[in-house]
Amino acid sequence: MPRYRITVEYDGTPFVGWQRQENGPSVQQALEEAIAAMTGERVRVQGAGRTDAGVHALGQVAHFDLERAFSPHRLREGLNYHLRPAPVVVLEAEEAAADFHARFSATRRHYLYRILNRRAPPALDRNRVWHVPVPLDAGIMHEAAQVLVGRHDFTTFRASQCQADSPVRTLDFIAVDRQGDEIQIRTHARSFLHNQVRSMVGSLKLVGEGKWTAGDLRKALEACDRTACGPVAPPHGLYLTRIDYD
Repeated sequence: MPRYRITVEYDGTPFVGWQRQENGPSVQQALEEAIAAMTGERVRVQGAGRTDAGVHALGQVAHFDLERAFSPHRLREGLNYHLRPAPVVVLEAEEAAADFHARFSATRRHYLYRILNRRAPPALDRNRVWHVPVPLDAGIMHEAAQVLVGRHDFTTFRASQCQADSPVRTLDFIAVDRQGDEIQIRTHARSFLHNQVRSMVGSLKLVGEGKWTAGDLRKALEACDRTACGPVAPPHGLYLTRIDYD
């Protein structure tokens, strides 16, 4: 029974998230239905990251097993044909080792958050950026963000419904950079808590506005209290950009 690994790009706007749910269409469901339409097999697709409703992906990774073997090229082309018109595309397909697991074999997850920081709202990037019309200082945001790097209890930046066994995570990297009217926040770690990136971004926005200092951000982190978090950034500015494996 061959195992396949696919790299997937999608616009999360019309989906309830990655994971199959009863309250609307999901990316996982779209892929599973495309596989069934192409191969006649009903399979479970396992993803590396369970993105929320409205969150996008440039490099989500997933795996599944099939009874019948397909060439990677044929698999990619066939799935993309059956995925239309859903905004989901298989960028790459390849055979994987029998013990490969998209989620548990991952060593690092990379995210990008995009903030459009100008007075005028977006036209072309609607539902793909967080529009913040008040001026933000990206340099101060970057300096403050470094207090989040390292191994911490991230309870403050964890959704109340998070199901992780522990709130302790190691944040390897976070950087805030301005490119014209856009502020980009990039971060990566082995794993993240539910809503951790969006919660950190929401608090960093307060720093950029001058409402919080780096000291306030550190106090929020050390409080280990969800109520100490700033407003959570909306999902549509967030992108899962890449998954690393050994």
